[in-house]
Amino acid sequence: MAYRMLFIFLEGDDDERFFDRIIKPMYERIYNCVELVKYSEMKKQKVNNFLQSIKAMRAEYLFVFDLDESPCVTAKKKRIASKFAKLSEDHRILIVCKEIESWYLAGLNDEGCRQIGIQKRFDNTDRISKEQFNGMMPRKFASRVDFMQEIMKVFDRETALTRNTSLGYLMRKCEEIAPR
Repeated sequence: MAYRMLFIFLEGDDDERFFDRIIKPMYERIYNCVELVKYSEMKKQKVNNFLQSIKAMRAEYLFVFDLDESPCVTAKKKRIASKFAKLSEDHRILIVCKEIESWYLAGLNDEGCRQIGIQKRFDNTDRISKEQFNGMMPRKFASRVDFMQEIMKVFDRETALTRNTSLGYLMRKCEEIAPR
């Protein structure tokens, strides 16, 4: 069996924490090595060179972008393609519409909320903003990062899939893309 590598390009620290705990384990069963790369901290040319190296190694990649202010997924993909010339495989680009904080909260079932100290019950977290998330943080947490890490300890994947549309889309796409 050939050595298989996957690189997952992400935007920031909160994304990296989330992917490390929730998405990366899905791929570690398939790949020998799964690396998370924060592209937002890299110059455009460095990202393009990295993609070229990945292809030369015959490794694979996924690139996760926020939809942000783009009118649609197609427009966002065109903008990305013009920025990263070496990003050639369209099916390896995942566009998500999210506030990463809403993904964290989506995985809290009733027991998880109780353990963390959140009084509110969530049926859907699609519209949770960063500010709302920060306002829900119980005083017992020293920082936002501590709060997120504790949520990840009680995160329930099945609950998350039903409570956040964008996260459900991402999880399904990741499962589709993952070779068997």
